[in-house]
This record gives sequence, C-alpha cells and structure tokens, in this order.
Amino acid sequence: MIQISNVAQSIESSLTRKLFDMAKSYPNVIDFTLGDPDIFPELNIRQAACDAIMQGKTRYSQNAGLIDLRNTISSYYEKTESLKYCPQKEIIVTVGGMEGLFLTLLSTINPKDEVIIPAPYWVNYKQMVQLCGATPVIVETDENLNFPIEGIKKAITSKTKAIIINTPSNPSGRIINQSELKTLSDLVIEKDLTIISDEVYKKLIYDGATYKSIVHFDGMRERTVLINSLSKEFCMTGWRIGYVLAPETLISTMSKLQENIVACAPLPSQYAAMEALKAPNIYSVNMIAEFTRRRAVLLDELSKIEKISYNKPDATFYFMVNIKKTGLKSEDFAYRLLEKEQVAVVPGITYGQSCEGYIRIAFTLSEDKIREGAKRIGKFINEL
Repeated sequence: MIQISNVAQSIESSLTRKLFDMAKSYPNVIDFTLGDPDIFPELNIRQAACDAIMQGKTRYSQNAGLIDLRNTISSYYEKTESLKYCPQKEIIVTVGGMEGLFLTLLSTINPKDEVIIPAPYWVNYKQMVQLCGATPVIVETDENLNFPIEGIKKAITSKTKAIIINTPSNPSGRIINQSELKTLSDLVIEKDLTIISDEVYKKLIYDGATYKSIVHFDGMRERTVLINSLSKEFCMTGWRIGYVLAPETLISTMSKLQENIVACAPLPSQYAAMEALKAPNIYSVNMIAEFTRRRAVLLDELSKIEKISYNKPDATFYFMVNIKKTGLKSEDFAYRLLEKEQVAVVPGITYGQSCEGYIRIAFTLSEDKIREGAKRIGKFINEL
C-alpha cells in the first residue's frame, strides 16, 4: 500500500486555489482570486514562440537555459537597473519564478534551519520552506500591513539562514521603502544571512512610485538572490518562464538541481522571453496603463461601500480591503460572498494571522467585470 510522506502531508492547498476551484461551479461568477491577467502578451512575443515551434526549436537547452536568453537577461538588467550579472555563471532560467524560488531554497537551507517570512506573505513561501525540511518563521505585521522590520530583528536566531522579501508585495501592493531596505541590509550583513528577493511585480508600479532592489546596497550583491519571471511583467503566466540572478556558487548548484528536476525551461517559452526582454519597445508599458485604469475603476466602486477601508496599492494588481467592520472573519466572508453574489475573493488569513479581517481582490479582469464585481460586494455588505 502506498504511503504518503510526512513532508507531503505537511503541505495544504491554499485558500486562494480553494476559492478559485469553488468559483468554477458558479455560472455567473466574477473571479478575483488569481493573479492571472486576462491580457494577451504582445503579438511579437507570441509570434516568437510560434516561430520557435515551427522552426523545430523545441528540444532541450542547457540546464541553465539558452545562453542567448541569459545574455539577454544580463543586458536587460544592465540597461534597466545598472546591475551586471555574468550570463554564463550568475544567471539561470527556470520554470517560472516559483521554480527559481524553490531551487534557491533547496540549494541554501538544511533541515532545522529557519527562514524568516514577513507578513503579509505569499503562502507558497511557507510551504516551500517546509518542503525543504526547514522551519518557516512568520513575522506578523500591524493593522496597516506595514513591513515589520522590528519584528524581523527580534525573530533572528542562531538557526536563521535566510529572509524572504517580496517587494512590491503580493498581496498588499506595498513597496518596501529604501530606509527599511537599508536597515534590513545592515542587519543581514551583521548576522551573515541570505536575502531571497522576489521582485516579479517591480514593473507594475503606479503614480510615480519608485522601486530599487536591496541588491544595490553595499555588501548585498554577494548575499542576495534575485527572483524574477515574465508572468506578471509581460502577462505570460502560463508560459512558465522565470529566472534567478545570484552569485556563481549558487547558480552552479541550482543548475545541477535543475538537471534532476525539470532539465530545463520550455524552449518555445525561452525564445518568447528573449523577444520580450530585448525588444526596443517596452512591452509592459501598455499593460501598466491598462492596470492603472482598472485600479481606478476598482477605487471608484470601493469608495461607495460603507464598512470597508483600504490603502491604495502602489504597485501590483492586488487590493487588500479591510472588512473588519462587517463582523465577519475573512474566510466566512469569502464563502458567503461567493454563495450569495457569485464573487470570488481571497480571505486575508491566507497571508498571515495579522491579515485576518482583510480580503484580497486581484483586478486582473476587464473594467466592466471589475465594476460589476465591486457592486456585488457592496450589495453583499449592505445586506448583511
């Protein structure tokens, strides 16, 4: 009889996916659960993948990815962020940012190590740490979902190996400010820790907000792992293409693990990624304009609803809404909203205990659906 491992049994399906799956059974649902935009990648990106398929470029690449793509990523970072990474030694192409994150954890942490995860956090961080046999240490946040720098300081122990940060943040849409990042970088150097920086939303920024990676601070280049993907920046979620920039020792280790897990990222997606990253046109500009309009629509409708509050997100396509005045717990709110009004949202408890009393809305749908969904949320709250 097949027995399931203890590690596998420790992993639970997220409430995000649970609500997403439940939403499928409703005929007129408006689904705000997944960060999966309904926007097609630009035509030239799609054409590059089709051309690769038609030209037979569908075999294996090097474990670390096509060298042409790694050259492109290197040039892209030098052009956009003045960061120089060696394409042969310091870059690996992965199956989405998710695999990049998991390979990083597999390569750097041991059983009984601790990894600090500040709330609000993406649930997969916690579960990936558990899959590696290590201990996720959740640092909760405050009422306003601010970055808990003081809590991080207190959470560090002799077992702490790494800290995972996500800026701009899923789910809050916040950008960790430079003062907080500087404090964090000083702390990481003092305690000899690794920073794993998930930066997949850094191009989705609004209202002139600024973003700068922690890797730019003195002493952080050699102890920072940059995780990125094309999923959010270019709306290529299902293409499963991401990459990691890190010191040579780590990248060579990840390439070795890549060989034993997936061999390499899908080749047509790698050719599409090259087009996305090297084109003279900035393909993400139109997408930012689109999400700026969608955010405005959502703001307009949410402003009409009593018993809720929110902080306008600086980035991403997520909105965290405080529903505490309704008197409902976030999970109960989400289930009842789906049943009564056929609107699916993610309960805040998904992102940490301190996010109870919130829901997350992903404004990845068309403007008319966003407006209709927000009106249904208002109707649901008014009729409680």
